[in-house]
Amino acid sequence: MPFKDLLLALTVVLVWGLNFVVIKVALYELPPMLLAGLRFSLVAFPAVFLVKPPKTPFKYLLMYGMAICFGQFLLLFLAINLGMPAGLASLVLQMQAFFTIMLGVWLLSEKLRWNHIVGIITASLGMALLADASLGTANSSGIPLIAIVLTLGAALSWALGNISNKLIMRDANVSMLSLVIWSALVPIVPFFLCSFIFEAPQINAIQLTKISSKTIFALIYLAFIATIVGYAIWGRLLSQYETWRIAPLSLLVPVVGILSAALLLGETLSTGQLLGALIIIFGLLLNIFGGYIKGVRRLSPK
Repeated sequence: MPFKDLLLALTVVLVWGLNFVVIKVALYELPPMLLAGLRFSLVAFPAVFLVKPPKTPFKYLLMYGMAICFGQFLLLFLAINLGMPAGLASLVLQMQAFFTIMLGVWLLSEKLRWNHIVGIITASLGMALLADASLGTANSSGIPLIAIVLTLGAALSWALGNISNKLIMRDANVSMLSLVIWSALVPIVPFFLCSFIFEAPQINAIQLTKISSKTIFALIYLAFIATIVGYAIWGRLLSQYETWRIAPLSLLVPVVGILSAALLLGETLSTGQLLGALIIIFGLLLNIFGGYIKGVRRLSPK
């Protein structure tokens, strides 16, 4: 891979890792459903007037938009708002890799390999340890169990979006940028409707004209940098190179997320939480690279 493209890939990793800190900052002033509605409004408009719609059946576009855009970010924003640390959220969300594999086996009749099974078991043990270490609220690192469950729900929604994405790509060669922009139309009304129903008291207390520049920057970052620019670059790289060259780089996203949250937000992990996080990372590594071990053994001289 040319250095320029590697630099682009690492830039996306950095952008997506910082994304979780930016979400946390935006939630200081805006309730989660309103924030999500504003984010996807900025993603969709005015871009839909400049980019042609993707050549895919509407049902698949609806599935993708409701899973990736609505379900994932509704649950993720709620989790962070309820106390899920930004850095840890970036890691737990990577459980989408295992959910995608299991859904692929169930819905698409894909094969499950040994490294997938071992990776799932290992990461599940890490999640159990993380949840157990986070139940205590006597210290500052205590995380509500509901926040962890919601983050896992966000990962499941992401996985459902991955499955719908596979169905979309089966039918036609769809532009990732077009898919991201037009799917952003799907959750706008649901987000604003849910915000009106559940967040009315918070919205009434907000003086929109006095929202800080930090929150405005956060909205711009979430909509244009993390979503449009990030997915456009990532989609182009995936179209040019083998998935095994690009996909593993996403493992760096939680590393950036945890480090940036520690540096910018002062987040810390207890010993138990850190151990759980490390076990989850090991499970993710097994999932992606475990399949190569058998191939390496076959190629090694006897």
